[in-house]
Amino acid sequence: MKHRTWSHASFLVLTAALAACAGGDQSADEILIGEYGSLTGTTATFGISTKNGIEMATEAINAAGGLLGKQVRIIVEDDQGRPEEAQTVVSKLINSDRVVALLGEVASSNSLAAAPVAQQNRIPMISPSSTNPAVTEVGDFIFRVCFIDPFQGFVMAKFAANTLQFTNVAILRDIKSDYSVGLADVFIQNFTTLGGTIASDESYSGGDTDFSAQLTALKATNPQAIFVPGYYTEVGLIARQAKALGIQAPLLGGDGWDSPDLIEIGGEALEGSYFSNHYSVDDPSPAIQKFVTDYRAKYGETPDALAGLGYDAAMVLFDAIKRAGTTEPQALRDAIAATRNFAGVTGTTTLDEHRNAVKPAVVLQIKDAKLAYVETITP
Repeated sequence: MKHRTWSHASFLVLTAALAACAGGDQSADEILIGEYGSLTGTTATFGISTKNGIEMATEAINAAGGLLGKQVRIIVEDDQGRPEEAQTVVSKLINSDRVVALLGEVASSNSLAAAPVAQQNRIPMISPSSTNPAVTEVGDFIFRVCFIDPFQGFVMAKFAANTLQFTNVAILRDIKSDYSVGLADVFIQNFTTLGGTIASDESYSGGDTDFSAQLTALKATNPQAIFVPGYYTEVGLIARQAKALGIQAPLLGGDGWDSPDLIEIGGEALEGSYFSNHYSVDDPSPAIQKFVTDYRAKYGETPDALAGLGYDAAMVLFDAIKRAGTTEPQALRDAIAATRNFAGVTGTTTLDEHRNAVKPAVVLQIKDAKLAYVETITP
């Protein structure tokens, strides 16, 4: 049988046609949007919180009449917290479900795996909370509504050096996580620039449960604090094992700590530790307090920052669809890129020329098994 050969130009035409079919105005009474996240696996609370926030935003927009005369429907896929699965489900959402846009992911490694698929098909993708700078560098159809690690790393370095007045901090990073490695590097750069010293730099791999060797090595350097820019699943265990080894230094971290399960895993060993985050439920803003009240009424728990970012990501997308007046991919992409001063739960979002959100961060302390607001640091 003779095989048909395709020229490069023909392939590009076919790809563009398929993308137009996927992202163009749909004839049904619904606008289909894809969401992917870790609804199961070791970081399941990330995906569940984000899904809840997106669900609340979708219910609100549909109750207000929907978009472009249609109701919005979110098609949700579980990537199990695995990069290869994130790539698979995003391909399915684009090519089989014909979604007009994508919301996700939380973990930067998963967003980095899936973003090239969205970019190749020219389908706009908004990550609620992937903070690694490389995510939006994939291409001009990739956005985020959270601050990025260079800012988050600066926030914690400045907090450690200026607020806590520490001069000697150790690092314990997840070597398998783009998020953790990037955040550790940025913290080191900023902390040393501010006059601090890195006592030691140890690593582990996500999924590990025994950190005694690394913690013993860190203890020997007598740091004033240990910066652990990992995810809550390991951080809670690290805190307990550090306490068992007699380490008195507080732990410092980033937004990957934010989960209802963090304190459940780490318990009192986390008391006095600090981490950067996207918002605080203690903020008296009426918009934030309404979101917190509504979320508690619907889901029976207090919303973490990932829920707020999920809500904001969806609302930014909905606002862009309204302004574009269409779901045609290029027009929608341009409308998202033009987002300025969008008031959301996690602050006012303006997207810069790199499609990253410019917004403040908060520092929270774990105190009496709760998250207490400490300070806000602006860009």
